[in-house]
Amino acid sequence: MTGPNEAVDWRSDLGGGFTVGLIQAGTFRSDAGALFGPVPRILWDRWASAELDAENRLLQALNCLLIETPAGRVLVETGIGVRLDDKTRAMRGYEGPWIVPALRKAGFEPGSVDVVALSHLHFDHAGGLLGVDGGRAFPRASIVAQRAEWEIALGDNPRLVASYVQPELRLVQDWGAEGWADGERELVPGVSVVRTGGHSAGHQAIVVRAPGAPPLAFFGDLAMRPWSANPRWVTAFDDFPLDSVIVKDTLFGAAADEGWTIVLSHEKDRPIGRLVRDRDRYRYDPE
Repeated sequence: MTGPNEAVDWRSDLGGGFTVGLIQAGTFRSDAGALFGPVPRILWDRWASAELDAENRLLQALNCLLIETPAGRVLVETGIGVRLDDKTRAMRGYEGPWIVPALRKAGFEPGSVDVVALSHLHFDHAGGLLGVDGGRAFPRASIVAQRAEWEIALGDNPRLVASYVQPELRLVQDWGAEGWADGERELVPGVSVVRTGGHSAGHQAIVVRAPGAPPLAFFGDLAMRPWSANPRWVTAFDDFPLDSVIVKDTLFGAAADEGWTIVLSHEKDRPIGRLVRDRDRYRYDPE
C-alpha cells in the first residue's frame, strides 16, 4: 500500500495507529446569498466581500479526509467528480483535480480504500463515486450514507431533490444500499457516523476517536466555513434549517467543551481548527 507524501493538504498523527489527512478535490463556486440564507448581508459582508467574484459567488473547497486506522482506510467525501459536462463545469466554476487523481498525487491508491463515508449525497459530496467510464472509483470500498438520505435523494419532492444528481445516484443505488446506516454506526473501530439531519434529511457527521486523543470531527455541511460556527447562521441549502440550529448547538457544544479538532467541509485556506464558546454561540479558531 502506498502512503502519504507532501501533496497531502494537511496531516495529523492521532496516535494508536490513527492518522488523518486532508485532501482537497478541487474547488467550485456557490452563490453567496444562498450560502448565507436568512442572514442579512450587512452581517455577512465582512466575511465574504473580498472573496466575491463578478457573479456574487464564493470559492468553495471540496475537502475530503483519508482516515488511516489499524483496521482499515476510510475516505470521507468524494467531491464533485469527473462526470459532468462543460456547461455544468463552467456554471459551477469547478476547477482542479477530482478525488482519484488528488488521492494518487497524495500517495494513496483508490483501491486501498475500505469505506467511503458520505456526510450526505448532494452533488458536491457524492459526485466522485464513479470514474469517467462509469466504473466504481473505489472498487473495494463500501459506501456508507444514511438510509434516510438515499430515500430523500431518490424521491420526488422537487424542493428536496434540487441538490442531488439523481441519474448518477441511481447508478450507484445498489452499491450504496449495501452500506445503508440507520443512525449512529461504527465503520471501523474508532471511526463512527452520527446522523444529524438538518442540512438534509439523512445528513451525518463523521467522528474519529483515536485512543488517548481528543475526537476529530467532520460535521459536513453543518460546518462549511468559519461563519458556520454560529448555530443560527444556516444556509438556503439547509432543507430543515430549524433542525440544523438545534443539532449544531448540541454538537458544537460537545466539540467546544471537549477540545475536538474540527474539519470544515468547504473552507479552502484554513479548514482545520477548533470551536470555542463565545457568549450564546461559538467561534471557529483555525490552527
